[in-house]
Amino acid sequence: MKKAKPPIVRLLDDDVESVKYAISSHLLYTVGKEPINATARDWFMAAAHTVRDRVTEHWMPTLNRYYQEDSKRVYYLSMEFLIGRTLVNSLINLGLFDVVRQAIAELGQDFEELAAWEVEAALGNGGLGRLAACLLDSMATIGVAGFGYGIRYDYGMFTQHVDNGWQVESPENWLRYGNPWEFPRPGVIFPVRFGGRVIHFRDVLGHTRSQWVDAEEVMAMAFDVPVPGYGGKVVNNLRLWSAKSTREFDLKYFNAGNYIEAVRDKNESETLSKVLYPSDMTDRGKELRFKQEYFFVAASIQDILARFRKSHSDWNMLPEKVAIQLNDTHPALVVAELMRVLVDEHQIEWNRAWDLTQRSCSYTNHTLLPEALETWSLDLFERVLPRHLEIVFAINHEFLQGVRYRHPGDTELLRRVSIIAEGGDRRVRMGHLAVVGSHKVNGVAAIHTGLMKSTIFSDFEHLSPGKITNKTNGVTPRRWLLAANPGLADLITARIGNGWITDLDQLRKLEPLADDALFRKEFAAVKSANKERLAAMMSQRLGVEVDVNSLFDVQVKRIHEYKRQLLNLLHVVTRYARIRANPLLNPVPRTVIIGGKAAPGYHIAKLIIKLVNDVAEVVNNDPLVGPKLKLVFVPNYNVSTAELVMPAADLSEQISTAGTEASGTGNMKMSMNGALTIGTWDGANVEICEEVGEENMFLFGLSAQEVARTRVDGYDAVAAVKADPDLAWALEMIGNGFFSPDQPDRYKQLVDILTVGGDHYLLSADFPRYMAAQEKVDQTYRDPQEWTRKAILNVARMGKFSSDRTVAEYAREIWNAL
Repeated sequence: MKKAKPPIVRLLDDDVESVKYAISSHLLYTVGKEPINATARDWFMAAAHTVRDRVTEHWMPTLNRYYQEDSKRVYYLSMEFLIGRTLVNSLINLGLFDVVRQAIAELGQDFEELAAWEVEAALGNGGLGRLAACLLDSMATIGVAGFGYGIRYDYGMFTQHVDNGWQVESPENWLRYGNPWEFPRPGVIFPVRFGGRVIHFRDVLGHTRSQWVDAEEVMAMAFDVPVPGYGGKVVNNLRLWSAKSTREFDLKYFNAGNYIEAVRDKNESETLSKVLYPSDMTDRGKELRFKQEYFFVAASIQDILARFRKSHSDWNMLPEKVAIQLNDTHPALVVAELMRVLVDEHQIEWNRAWDLTQRSCSYTNHTLLPEALETWSLDLFERVLPRHLEIVFAINHEFLQGVRYRHPGDTELLRRVSIIAEGGDRRVRMGHLAVVGSHKVNGVAAIHTGLMKSTIFSDFEHLSPGKITNKTNGVTPRRWLLAANPGLADLITARIGNGWITDLDQLRKLEPLADDALFRKEFAAVKSANKERLAAMMSQRLGVEVDVNSLFDVQVKRIHEYKRQLLNLLHVVTRYARIRANPLLNPVPRTVIIGGKAAPGYHIAKLIIKLVNDVAEVVNNDPLVGPKLKLVFVPNYNVSTAELVMPAADLSEQISTAGTEASGTGNMKMSMNGALTIGTWDGANVEICEEVGEENMFLFGLSAQEVARTRVDGYDAVAAVKADPDLAWALEMIGNGFFSPDQPDRYKQLVDILTVGGDHYLLSADFPRYMAAQEKVDQTYRDPQEWTRKAILNVARMGKFSSDRTVAEYAREIWNAL
């Protein structure tokens, strides 16, 4: 009989005086400062620990309840968790925002200044990581027993600076002053092995066994970050792994004077968790990236199974109590690792182990670009994970045997679906491994899922109809409306109550208010205040003055050719050229805001950033243009910057080539904050259109089917440019050095890509319709009442795009966890 655990006594009060005392105590006992010499950062750390205490009070009971109720756990494995700042979000979810704000004020501190000292956790880069963070928030809010697993990167991806217009990367040293939200777990540490060799033998029962031996070992140590849901009653866990050497220090080398060799093993081992996405331009970089993926997979699987075995001795219960979600192909090694542990370490028969693995795993695909689906060379795979390669071969053999039985003689089908890509450089296709090893595979927008079924995974859809399903992305309204846009949140709550915070469909109650003149006036005032806030940031940080009455035209996302920041720039250059040609022209004033990082090895993306800054330098300093047009590049775009940009946006640029963007979530965030979308028929734009109405958006361009047909038919980009005087004029200005007089041919490569290079992403094909859509934007913005009416309807019809809905669909239809 189990001994009953004593109840946990709650000691923390949440009134203003108690919170003041707690902050003062943490300032003295945790930070080691007195008020007289404490900095704003010191006060932030004291406040953060005070809030963490209150999160922890709900965290421990949540985890205990999961054990008591034997809840099915959902494990969300992702290389990225772009969680942003935690203080304000935690206060809102706990319902303590006003109390803590007042307590800090009574202690003589400015809450906004104090909160601004929080350094964002550098655990992600773009939409993949932000989606993961939104889903964790929603799991806790709707009561799913969710656990995140990732890597505790020492330096993240990079901090982006702009030097003479060029992107410059520097380490993102977010842990310099410590992370007050994490709990180090030195007692939770697992070995992770690399290299070595495999031996095969027969056990006493005559069964063939495999043993991985002579491998190098690195230790994975856990750091836990509690994730509170709205209301604060459920607090889930994000567990991050940090690499630790098995040999901290070699005294023999040190005493001999070889100080570098003394710590060589430690330094090499711990590079595994140094940075997010180490450059794969070199063989060593590729190996580090591959090892990094296995490192967090191996540690997570050990932890998951250890937790499962605490309560269950029957392995048949594994899929009933464990759901493992692979966020993109980075964690696809879970399939091979789980098989290795079940077969080699627990001697479970192969077919039974495969059944358990498939029924426990599911995979989210985030890309339709074949080059973005990870593959690893067999040489690298065999050198780093020899046993796993054997397992992958065995999985592939069994899978292809089944395909061969159902489709005899179809060698082309076998070649296409094989996990191993044959040819000169044989490679393991990680997307194929994830599909074969999962019971469900999902896309992240309806059009994306449809294209998955008809393009990259069409054969798998034919082999297993119904396995591929759609789960349209969503965003958490707690961070992206309640926290980021308090003015609008208060306005909404004043009119319809606060039920929308956890039931976003209630925003539909705003629809009649779109025709209410007073509400439109109040709504416009909130938008204006948000634009003033962003303008002040751009003035202070970038030295750029903008007209807050101008249309704020925003494109903020990773810099990539398919996202077509270049198309946006072609519009800016055309607009600029028209103003210069006719200074008496009276266009709608525009402030075009672009932000995003380029991968360090992606030369074209970095060249696009340089072009943005060169065009901005000319446009912003041309007296003939003045306030009619401004172009601003916002460096180091991150969650905190997004929380300023999203509420201020009037126009949301979602202009990727149709069929390339899986979903997008920036489109949802800006619409939720009252921006109108100009976009292509791509990603979640299509579903946003279905909800808000095409009349309340500015959609243009080729469909995904038309894009495919255009490419098949043969597209003449040079002819398309010649046929459009505006486009030809803009490209001539860019290509002939108008914006780069110090190096006239700087952008010849970009112009060549759009002309003689064939214009793969079809900018010239969509340009005329993009310009026509921009004309409609201008016409609508000239009528402020009509613009505001459309903006209100965008907000009112965004209920579908809550991540609460997304998580509920996963939980019911994939995880079986609700």
